[in-house]
Amino acid sequence: MMRTLGKSGIQVSSLCFGTLTMTPFQANLSVKDGAALICRGFEKGINFVDTAEIYENYNYIKEALKSIPRKDLVIATKCYAYDEKGAEKSLKYALEELGVDYIDIMLLHEQESEHTLRGHYPALEYFFKQKEKGWIRATGISTHFIRCVNAAKKYEEIEVVHPIINKRGIGIQDGTVLEMVDAIKSLKENGVGIYSMKALGGGHLQSQAIEAIEWIKSIPYIDATAVGMQSIDEVDFNCDLFFHHHVNEDLEEKVRKKERHLIIADYCIGCGNCVKRCKQDAIHVVEGKAQVNESCILCGYCATVCPEFCIKVI
Repeated sequence: MMRTLGKSGIQVSSLCFGTLTMTPFQANLSVKDGAALICRGFEKGINFVDTAEIYENYNYIKEALKSIPRKDLVIATKCYAYDEKGAEKSLKYALEELGVDYIDIMLLHEQESEHTLRGHYPALEYFFKQKEKGWIRATGISTHFIRCVNAAKKYEEIEVVHPIINKRGIGIQDGTVLEMVDAIKSLKENGVGIYSMKALGGGHLQSQAIEAIEWIKSIPYIDATAVGMQSIDEVDFNCDLFFHHHVNEDLEEKVRKKERHLIIADYCIGCGNCVKRCKQDAIHVVEGKAQVNESCILCGYCATVCPEFCIKVI
């Protein structure tokens, strides 16, 4: 159940609690209810939570830390800093808003390539220096790009990588799922810790949750997987599956039958790829943004061609 996150030496549960789904951007849980879910996960064996500055949910985790000893919870967060000044601001903000005196894992968010890493190196270098001072335990990046996973090998400061990967390759921007597996394998062989994202393809694989999770668990190069959860049933179901290799049929039915909706994020660029992909005439670009109508069958095919990964099923 517990894994060592590469050369960082940090011990994490194989299931990481993805916290975006509980925020106003998605389920819009109250801070109290969101914190209760984190605590429930901790009771079930999850010692690892993933967040980001852009999620605006540090207060959820701060509330959970009233019940969970700080030393027992591994917190990973992400920011879009690209220079030393921005990195300093983001670290200070995270420390203050979380009410903690160190961050376990500090990542540069959504890096794209070696060029991006080179351009944002001052921020990465700043975080690495703060690690030496005890403010951070490990540094790294998150990415949707295979080329960026490959480029990460060139930077000793990158100790942890948070890549997108799922059995259908939904959201991978520049290649196939097998190519991403190969890139992750190479990175892992260099001692980098790997915790993956979007095992359920942003909700599109929810109806195949068991198969999707078993697939991600079968990849030996992945130390942990972040899964978004927004209910007690989902926490219990995922903990049973990850930690006990057990499928609770009652929970499975509840999770599978949960009403889902297709949402399109505000940062949609209106490229029209989703319109061309949809066979149900369920999505159109209106005034520069994609909009979905009632004929949507939640197949999720539109997400596979979205260059910004802004389409999700929740």
